[in-house]
Amino acid sequence: MTSPAEVRVLGIDPGTAITGYGVVTRLSGGSVSLVECGVIRTSAGEPLARRIREIYLEVEALIDRHRPFAVAVEDVFQGKNARSALTLGHARGAILLAAALRDLPIAEYAPREIKSAVVGTGNATKDQVGFMVQQQLRLKEAPAPADAADGVAAALCHCLVGSFPR
Repeated sequence: MTSPAEVRVLGIDPGTAITGYGVVTRLSGGSVSLVECGVIRTSAGEPLARRIREIYLEVEALIDRHRPFAVAVEDVFQGKNARSALTLGHARGAILLAAALRDLPIAEYAPREIKSAVVGTGNATKDQVGFMVQQQLRLKEAPAPADAADGVAAALCHCLVGSFPR
């Protein structure tokens, strides 16, 4: 449970195969610390509907365990493959539903916005994101795999540019 002097943020990098997440705590003085990070891996051979259910249930469990103030979710990257964007949209829908059913504020950030907030450039590589997450949170090593680092980066982005209670 968090005290009024600290605010917890759950950051999520959605994916139907691997969804990265990170939970950070922002203290009243502005410092941020890592609580937990990892990935949700869905069963590759399962139909999409079952994979979406797995994501929903895992995000629901993360919310119940950590009781975040807000959820920061990476927005869909508008790439060349419309089918990939549509499939990713299903995963995002499960994540947004889990947060909305608990009346949590949801912040959505474009991938370039997250990279710019955490690294200083919207063109950062995954390695650069991991390195800067490691530096900003004073970790011995970058969160792994890269999807977990991306989830932490989404939470960090919200801590850097989002709004919080006074």
